[in-house]
Amino acid sequence: MSERLDLPEDPKILVVALRRLGDVLLTTPLIRSLRRARPRAEIDMLVFSDTAAILEGNPDLSRVIEVAASASFADQIALLRRLWQRYDLAITTQAGDRPSFLAIAAGRTRCGMVEDRLIGRIKRAFLNRAVPMGRETHRVEEILSLARAIGIEPAAEVVCPRAVPRPDLFPGKPYAVIHAAPQFTYKQWHAQGWRALAQHLAGRGLAVVATGGPGERERLYLDTVWDGADVLRLDGRLRWGELTALLRGAKAYAGPDTSVTHLASASGCPTLALYGPTDPRLWGPWPAAGLSAPWNTAEAVQRRGNVWLVQNPLPCMPCQHEGCLRRLDSYSRCLDEMLPDQVVAVMDEALAAA
Repeated sequence: MSERLDLPEDPKILVVALRRLGDVLLTTPLIRSLRRARPRAEIDMLVFSDTAAILEGNPDLSRVIEVAASASFADQIALLRRLWQRYDLAITTQAGDRPSFLAIAAGRTRCGMVEDRLIGRIKRAFLNRAVPMGRETHRVEEILSLARAIGIEPAAEVVCPRAVPRPDLFPGKPYAVIHAAPQFTYKQWHAQGWRALAQHLAGRGLAVVATGGPGERERLYLDTVWDGADVLRLDGRLRWGELTALLRGAKAYAGPDTSVTHLASASGCPTLALYGPTDPRLWGPWPAAGLSAPWNTAEAVQRRGNVWLVQNPLPCMPCQHEGCLRRLDSYSRCLDEMLPDQVVAVMDEALAAA
């Protein structure tokens, strides 16, 4: 761990995380580390507008600053004026040009990720502390390397949004949650698998709650998945805090590689994560009690804490590509050939353990 930065007792700190929902959630261990090290600090986080909701009620943050993913030139100038040299410390959690530039502009002291190439060496010249990007390590560990770089003790805890129960929507009996729709097609499991799992859960006396996002494309996909199935559909009806409460009360959860699966894992819910092309060593779910040992590259079933990671370990996986066609709307053979019986057996194991 590096020498601790010389900052005021009540510093103003900005953390820049211009990434997707799951990435933003996995940045919360850094925020928790900062809060524990600097209880009196003003800690702000800069994120894209469509990811801010996953930070609702985060007790470690003072405020969340939102920016459009495709902000106009005028909006970007306005943001720069708002941030310019306002913070004692600015940290960028990624090596991209836009987040790096914003952190450099905002902080009198600056820390961030840098690429191992010319542009990274240029950025390093503007940073007080730099962490190399692209090492073969889990994203949470990579994020916590920023805490070590500024000399504070890392807290390896993913922080969920504040739970907001909805007794008017949640089942009045024991239930399991299935989130069938990832953001991208190449991470999808097949509809017959999800229906078989739902039928098995119902046979065990559990209500099955199906969650999903509000988008029309996702709703149409779930219409196909759940056609004729006995499930309570809450897709598009829950805020992140309500989803957190739902997951914490569930007997089990199952879902693909998506932000909701990371949330389920962090909530402490017994979680089945169905992984295909994604490398779990880098992006596997982070259990509520922390990752006791790294995820293996490919294995039929692995367990860490409250998480069971299920794969169909073909020789080519994890390829880290966007499916077999290497595009977002591709199929993935490793997921298409994953058998429902395998997932059902792991679900029974998770229910027994819970």
